[in-house]
Amino acid sequence: MQDKIKNLINDALKNLGIEENNFVVEHPEDLKNGDYSTNVAMVCAKKLKMNPKDLAQKITNELSLERAVLSKVEAVGGFINFYLSQEFFVSSIEKIIKNPKFGENTNLAGKKFFIEHTQPNPFKEFHIGHLMNNAIGEAMVRIVKDSGAEVKVASYHGDKGLHVAKAIWGFLKEKNWQMSYALGAKAYEEGAEAKKEIEDLNKKIYGENDEEINKIYAEGRKISFDYFESIYRKLDSHFDFHFYESEAGDIGKKLVLDNMGKVFEDSEGAVVFKGENFEPKTHTRVFLNSEKLPTYEAKEVGLAQIKKDKYKYDESLTITANEQDAFFKVVEVAIGEVFPELKGKLKHISHGMLRLPSGKMSSRTGDVITAESLIETVKEKTKGDESVAIAAIKYMILRQAIGGDIIFDIEKSVSTEGDSGPYLQYATVRANSVLEKGKEENLLPSTKVDDSWATIEIEKLLYKFPEVVLYSAQKYEPHHIVNYLTDLARSYNSFYGNNKIIDKSDASSPYKLALTSAFATVMRNGLYLLGIKVPEKM
Repeated sequence: MQDKIKNLINDALKNLGIEENNFVVEHPEDLKNGDYSTNVAMVCAKKLKMNPKDLAQKITNELSLERAVLSKVEAVGGFINFYLSQEFFVSSIEKIIKNPKFGENTNLAGKKFFIEHTQPNPFKEFHIGHLMNNAIGEAMVRIVKDSGAEVKVASYHGDKGLHVAKAIWGFLKEKNWQMSYALGAKAYEEGAEAKKEIEDLNKKIYGENDEEINKIYAEGRKISFDYFESIYRKLDSHFDFHFYESEAGDIGKKLVLDNMGKVFEDSEGAVVFKGENFEPKTHTRVFLNSEKLPTYEAKEVGLAQIKKDKYKYDESLTITANEQDAFFKVVEVAIGEVFPELKGKLKHISHGMLRLPSGKMSSRTGDVITAESLIETVKEKTKGDESVAIAAIKYMILRQAIGGDIIFDIEKSVSTEGDSGPYLQYATVRANSVLEKGKEENLLPSTKVDDSWATIEIEKLLYKFPEVVLYSAQKYEPHHIVNYLTDLARSYNSFYGNNKIIDKSDASSPYKLALTSAFATVMRNGLYLLGIKVPEKM
């Protein structure tokens, strides 16, 4: 519809001998100001040295009004407001109820994406930071797929390293995997003897030359990944690939050494990448330490090779906490120098931290807030319904722009009266219940409506859903969908509260059911994009 209105404006400008493409057509904040509004007169008036108000009226007079789409166009000040017709809204409702996948678009058709998210490390807990990352990542995957792209999803795990040695040391002491990492991490920092034992153990793990340690490592690794899979099932999250630091390290080291003198250079026995020589806003980072062992930076270069070999993509998104912003600014530049064909294809999306009112957590001290413990805590507030608890958590994570920290308020998260995941679920369940009751009374949705029907707010919201999905995909910002669904649910609940929807004596009852059906479709599709399931009952 935006394109159609832009074309009408361009035709009017052509008739007036005006050339201008730098104007916008968008939804006004207040529906009283029309369904669309344009600043074209404001943009052109300055160049033409005209009064914006007069020019707006002049352009309006030249607009060809398509009655099947527009009921009114008016100039207000320097803006032009467009009001969609009743025929348009009725037609849009019909399109929605006939298309179960309403909201999909083809904006990214033909494009291939690699999306990496969650990244829990074996031998450590799957904490609420991973939960936050997973909610954002899974939503991003679904939104990009719904825009027509082919998507492969990966998670990257640190399956070898000092944290593994700490966990295995802790297990050898207590034979309990649950607290092994916290025990080892505490001992490493507090005692020189334990520190040396853990460092020796780390060498054995890397060397794979101790049969007993190899067996314990394999057992702990399997327990960890089985545990992660159980959480992915709860979250309805799926991965095509799992990549590991143990495989990326050797590849990364070789790539760094192969590019010595061109990309990387020696520095006091270590190998560094002087990012500032390639991109002024970056800095120097170590890629091989003084013992020529690969750092996280070198492993990321190795991971780039692995991804490139696995799947030829057009764009690769990596989602992490914003604590890694500086790391990725340098590493992405380095990868672009090692693999010039990847320049411009790598995008890092960072988010803030998920916190409870008690403050930040630490896996080192053992006071980690695990994903499971948060789900169980919220579940207690939702009468034991896990899908509602997960909806509550995901909504709180996804409702604001990615980047800032989130203080998780449990009471607000489970409210069915305000902005929450359960509120959206409840509105959808209510609509489904209305449709079922309509069937029982032999009343079915219909888009036949007489002239007495006056367009209402929910009609002015429903047709916008594909635009919101498209915008979210273009910006990689799921919160636009959350905000839209919240407004939509609020509008439907108001409609429900002020209307008797099922009434055989009311000629408009079938159309009210059509609105309910369209609402249920949009909510179901929108919640799916957020990774939220709709329960049968609440």
